[in-house]
Amino acid sequence: MKKTSTTATKPKKAPAAKKAATVKKPAKVAAKERAELQDFISASLDSDKAQNIVSIDLKGKTAIADYMLIATGTSSRHVAGMAQKLRDKLSVERKIKAQVEGLDTGDWVIVDAGDVIVHLFREEVRMFYNLEKLWGADFSTVNYTLYQSV
Repeated sequence: MKKTSTTATKPKKAPAAKKAATVKKPAKVAAKERAELQDFISASLDSDKAQNIVSIDLKGKTAIADYMLIATGTSSRHVAGMAQKLRDKLSVERKIKAQVEGLDTGDWVIVDAGDVIVHLFREEVRMFYNLEKLWGADFSTVNYTLYQSV
């Protein structure tokens, strides 16, 4: 009896998936876009009758965002309505899926639009937390060497 050899053919390798090329925007263009986003949000809040709109530049203070906007609404319903309207405008006009927290109570609503974080408060809640004082401080004067572990 004659032996016949069967050679198993190796499966062909699938072509390697090409890595998506990421295009980095120049820093000046990206900074301009962030500033435009801040202006867009500020204008939206102004058109919704937000009171006492404050913008805080967070660059150099934290990595969570570049700007923080703080505004006051006249009631819980007003605060929640401004947040929902802002979320919808960001989605439709800027293609940004903003995360919203606090809509159920409407005392303090946070809208996270990535590079800009928006805090919407009722007047009493804003006065209690006083975020302007906290985030408006000059962090460059803090001596962090005092807080080193031993």
